[in-house]
Amino acid sequence: MTTRDWFLIGLLGTIWGFSFIFNAILIREIGPLWVSGLRVSIGALGCWVAVLALRRPVPRDPVLWVKLGLLGVLAYALPFALFPLAQSHVASGVAAIVNALTPIVTVIVSHFWRDGEKATRYKLIGVAAGFSGAAFLALPSLAGGGASQLWAIGACLSATLCYALSLNITRSFRDVEPTVFAAIALTGSAVAVVPVALAAEGIPVITHAETWGAALALGLIATAFTFQIMYRILPRVGATNFSATTFIAPASAIIFGFLLLGEIIRPTHILGLLAIFVGLLMIDGRLPRWASARKRARAS
Repeated sequence: MTTRDWFLIGLLGTIWGFSFIFNAILIREIGPLWVSGLRVSIGALGCWVAVLALRRPVPRDPVLWVKLGLLGVLAYALPFALFPLAQSHVASGVAAIVNALTPIVTVIVSHFWRDGEKATRYKLIGVAAGFSGAAFLALPSLAGGGASQLWAIGACLSATLCYALSLNITRSFRDVEPTVFAAIALTGSAVAVVPVALAAEGIPVITHAETWGAALALGLIATAFTFQIMYRILPRVGATNFSATTFIAPASAIIFGFLLLGEIIRPTHILGLLAIFVGLLMIDGRLPRWASARKRARAS
């Protein structure tokens, strides 16, 4: 990969880590459903601007629009609401660490998915390491009887399951141009979640400029902008190299959560993060390759 590609991967990981900070700011004034509603609505608008600017052809098949819209609910609307809901009870860094389990949960879903990629021995070891990391995250709640924190970690895990399911479903839409795909899916998310947010949480009342800033940044930068980069570099760098964003995002969320929000990260959170990172290295094959290379070096 080129230096430019690594820079873009680092940029995406940092922005996605910072999205948890935006969530934390938004939930001070609005509910989690409106966090999701604003993110997908603003993100959809940004993606449609990109579609028009790039002059991408838009499919006219209404069935395809419905399918992509429903996929958008699973891929965007639900997890974008679950994470801010969880952040009412856990720190931004903890939510980002659980989000790093997405590739690990995807391994499990893909193994049982029809025509999905079957898990290897190394991937299964990675899954075990990843979920041991989640157990480390839950330890403070178990010790202190924090049922709300356990529930919040479960909500984050549910969000990763949404991502894993949607990633497998997305394979059937590989012929749809990526920018158009994101625009239609985010539009479907907005159409679904905004009425629910209105019914459940009422009309949002935003009084602070930082809340509007967080909403715009979350929709335009952390969603519309990053999707344009992601869909362009993913075919070039490959899924394994792109997965490095999963390592960067939690670190970004932890650092900025500490510096900007005064959040406390316990030693068990760091242990959980390390265990998940080991699991990711096992799943993408880096750790076994490094071990094999060192073994050959010693033998020679």
